[in-house]
Amino acid sequence: MTALSKQQQTEFEAAAFRRLVAHLRERSDVQNIDLMNLAGFCRNCLSNWYREAAEADGVPITRDESREMVYGMPYEDWKKLHQNEASPVQKAAFELNNPHK
Repeated sequence: MTALSKQQQTEFEAAAFRRLVAHLRERSDVQNIDLMNLAGFCRNCLSNWYREAAEADGVPITRDESREMVYGMPYEDWKKLHQNEASPVQKAAFELNNPHK
């Protein structure tokens, strides 16, 4: 494995994060419940992790601010534009596999 400096590692992780966020913004057809059921995390989880990292560094960020960073718009606007009602099958899978219990 190539030895990376701490700075390189941080820069590459940040680039990968930005690409993930851009990808999730482009794939608004993928519902959060599908992400949760398949991967165990969703856009809200990602925004929570972002907020927690900022707060750990002493930078207060609200939940709404971190969600807007991930969604590219206020969360309520994204929900109105892109979020569908979860199907009974999606809800059952979520209840079975919910990592947030």
